[in-house]
Amino acid sequence: MAALTAPVAWAQNSYTIRSGDVLQMEVVEDPSLNRSLLVLPDGSVSVPTVGTVRAAGQSIDSIRSAIQGALAPNFASTPTVYLAVGQVAPAVSGGGATIPVYIMGEVANPGKMRIAKGTTLLQFLAESGGFTRFAATKRIQVQRTDRKSGEVKVYAFNYKAVQNGGSASNIVLSSGDVIVVPERRLFE
Repeated sequence: MAALTAPVAWAQNSYTIRSGDVLQMEVVEDPSLNRSLLVLPDGSVSVPTVGTVRAAGQSIDSIRSAIQGALAPNFASTPTVYLAVGQVAPAVSGGGATIPVYIMGEVANPGKMRIAKGTTLLQFLAESGGFTRFAATKRIQVQRTDRKSGEVKVYAFNYKAVQNGGSASNIVLSSGDVIVVPERRLFE
């Protein structure tokens, strides 16, 4: 069994984290801290009770050590932190195929963006500059128009659930998709 997992462990440790990657974190001593960590466009991840930790350009081991060290004051003994790459951001090369998508509402950079084919909504949100403080991250929508019928399909996405360690549907964006981030309601 060890012979089978050694290459995977080596590949994870030699991989350099970049914006758009999603890391999976588990803290043995406090499962409420287990979650997915999205590497934001500024290269950081947000860890509960710790704040932001620099991730882009780092190895999994160095990020794990930084998180473990930052969490240590909250525990009687140093916590056991497991960290792995859950999803790799798509590579965008100069010659690769890109598609247009649009983002509007409570986001830092609304407008049209060109992204690599196969980019998921979560990866796109990581690349797009983030939300404003008024964003209703529980009610994000992807509106997709069927080219033949003209019918608009709306897909709901709860980023808040992902941020809290839950899972969400893995929506792969298509050409012309419109992502809408509405404004929060009064007590939302």
